[in-house]
Amino acid sequence: MMDALALLRLYVDWGADAALDDDPTDRLAAPPPSARAVPPTAPSPLASAPHDPALRPPVRQDSPSPSPPARRPSGPEDGLTLIDRAVLRARQVAEAASSIADLQTALAAFDGCALRETATHTIAPAGRADAGLMLIGEPPDAAEDRGGTPFAGPTGQMLDRMLASIGLRREDLLLAPVIPWRPPGARPPSAAELRICEPFLHRLIVLAAPRRVILMGNMPARLLTGEQGGIARLRGRWRDIAIPGLSRPLPALPMRHPSQLGASPTARRDAWKDLLLLRATLDADKDT
Repeated sequence: MMDALALLRLYVDWGADAALDDDPTDRLAAPPPSARAVPPTAPSPLASAPHDPALRPPVRQDSPSPSPPARRPSGPEDGLTLIDRAVLRARQVAEAASSIADLQTALAAFDGCALRETATHTIAPAGRADAGLMLIGEPPDAAEDRGGTPFAGPTGQMLDRMLASIGLRREDLLLAPVIPWRPPGARPPSAAELRICEPFLHRLIVLAAPRRVILMGNMPARLLTGEQGGIARLRGRWRDIAIPGLSRPLPALPMRHPSQLGASPTARRDAWKDLLLLRATLDADKDT
């Protein structure tokens, strides 16, 4: 029997120089699948129960908690309307004035009211700053706006005659309009404009510290008494009004404005009665 080495040499001589399998192999067929099975991936416990606090990963105790987002500090103007902001500014500016001159300077520089842009002048108080009697009139008319002083023109001339009839002069009083600027076209000031201007009027009253005040006309009477209705209903008697910054009520007498006296004999009769009441009250004050 031929040994194995001699058999191999015979195969080489015959040209069979490559090793063959016992069974034929199809080289064009797809390779067989891997015999090693891949184990399925186990589902994460966090995915199966995302809201279970027991399955959340532990938090390191030495890890700092995330800081909440920084918030802007709230201020006094947060949540206010534009009008409320202007009123707040007016109050702050007015309260900072320590004298009537300071208040007038602050008024001239105040830009929170649109009336300032359309008026010719900012109307300054006139008369004695330390007068015990203060007279507050209607919003400035055209003559007052041109001259820059309260109760100018024909209205001022009528006022002088009214005061002279009971022995007073305008120089003995402190005169001021209810607002410092004339509304364009002589229209009534809006409620917003009155609110913005009111702190300046209150501060003027506090700085002047009068013993009594005369409210000449519908608007000053309504604004400072808080009562509704026309001057025909409000006039004729003293009433106490509260002014922010004053520790005591202030006696006030509403009466007709000089510009109303030409309307009717009733208006002139009412004005004369109120002037007599004013004179009697001032005389009584001297005796106390």
